[in-house]
Amino acid sequence: MAPKIKSNQDREHLRKQILDAARSLFVERGIEAVSMREIAKKINYSATTLYNHFADKDALLQAVCDNDFLALTGDMQKITQIPDLIERLKAFLLGYAHFALQYPNHYRLMFMTPRPNCDPDTSAIEKGNAEQDGYALIQQLVQAVFAADLFRADISDCELLVQTLWAGMHGVCSIEITLGKDQWVEWTTIEERLNLMLNVMLRGLLRYPDRIS
Repeated sequence: MAPKIKSNQDREHLRKQILDAARSLFVERGIEAVSMREIAKKINYSATTLYNHFADKDALLQAVCDNDFLALTGDMQKITQIPDLIERLKAFLLGYAHFALQYPNHYRLMFMTPRPNCDPDTSAIEKGNAEQDGYALIQQLVQAVFAADLFRADISDCELLVQTLWAGMHGVCSIEITLGKDQWVEWTTIEERLNLMLNVMLRGLLRYPDRIS
């Protein structure tokens, strides 16, 4: 029998249980294949209990995504205090990767599981607010580096820079998450792969590549 919900703390704990169970099942089986009843069963509650917290599966999926994207952006906020722009950019990209590797199930759902496009109208995240929106945060950082004239003179598209840097780090992370224990490959350490990817990208994009050690 599921425990009774008696306090706000109990409700928050239950909400976290629901989000964790939904995330795990969405990643394991695909979003379309999972029902609210199955999510409820995983945590020993009735589907009715889930509907008391979320209107439907779409609302639950949105809540999981909002929770995880806010966690990622919150984790990155301390990096914005680094005064040197190049060091800040390096720390941001490595921080992104470390989040992915620390929370692989979160990352799988956020960036590696087919799902409906995010709807800014229903999300708890304000699009363009760099305190909530991780994409806006890296846009802000890349634009600051660009404004300081630190990128190569022939590169003028900030969105292209953002998306290329993101893609490079995502590639290393996604391979590690999906194949990092595969014995067919004699893997070097993940830190070596992340640092080399970071250095290759920044040396190729920056006006003064010798600043990258």
